[in-house]
Amino acid sequence: MNELFATLSDGTPVHRWTLERAGVRVRILSYGGIVQSVEVPDRDGRTADVVLGFAGLDGYLEHPGPYLGAFIGRYANRIAGGRFELDGLTYALAPNNAPNSLHGGENGFDKRVWDAEAVGEHGVRLSRVSAHGEEGFPGRLTVSGTYTLDESGALRIAYEAVTDAPTLVNLTNHSYFNLAGSGNAGGHELRIAASRFTPVDADLIPTGVEEVADTRFDFRQERKVGAGYDHNFVLDKGVTEAPVEVAELYDPSSGRVLTVATTEPGLQLYTADHLTEPFAPGDGIALETQHFPDSPNRPEFPSTVLRPGEVFRSETVYGFGTR
Repeated sequence: MNELFATLSDGTPVHRWTLERAGVRVRILSYGGIVQSVEVPDRDGRTADVVLGFAGLDGYLEHPGPYLGAFIGRYANRIAGGRFELDGLTYALAPNNAPNSLHGGENGFDKRVWDAEAVGEHGVRLSRVSAHGEEGFPGRLTVSGTYTLDESGALRIAYEAVTDAPTLVNLTNHSYFNLAGSGNAGGHELRIAASRFTPVDADLIPTGVEEVADTRFDFRQERKVGAGYDHNFVLDKGVTEAPVEVAELYDPSSGRVLTVATTEPGLQLYTADHLTEPFAPGDGIALETQHFPDSPNRPEFPSTVLRPGEVFRSETVYGFGTR
């Protein structure tokens, strides 16, 4: 279902799409490609919204910093110093997370209104053209994200992009999950199929790759999440053609389970320690599938370069169940 949700101050309409299947209902906004809500049942059949969001558009406009539920690009996560070199040319980006560039810059994909069209009975495709030079990135990028509920009620997000000049692409969804539907999510239990992670400096830029063994970053066996995480995990599977399950989040109180499958090589765990009113620190947990932070400045990391003639494709699947 497609409905007019709000109108921006310049008169641009914002639409909301509602997808329902297998007991799951998801609402998606054309503004920012935002996943506004995901309603799923608990072990007793009681339904609750398990992602953080706002009832109206004003909430997102007034509180853009948490990127609640948003489509992130051109480059998810941080680029050190807001600068990178590509084919011998140096590009400067907005240091909107000083001294770094974060999540695409001052006006990234999360603050754009996307064109939207239905895909079958249970999907919506959002698309736009990011102009050459937008937020400092080279190349005219034609990009889309297709949100679909499959027969099991899993939310599948398939990204695709092409460019007319060499550029960078690293896309993700920035939903914060709280499987209890309210309260602090720190008591959720988490498993991540990652034997390594990227430790960070004071500005949250990776300093290398280290083993998770004997550290607080070892989630290879399910355990309580807690707080204090904003780190990229190096998934054991690497880059894959099809989504592979890499994480599971469980809320003991409700019995709800979230599974994450992806084609991406990395997963950012953010325990929302810096959320502010109307939310509180730890109210949600973000599991952002991605390439690694600062990859353009780290040639040893998987490449995020997209060239003319190539097609960027990435897919992430959020599955819902109970136990």
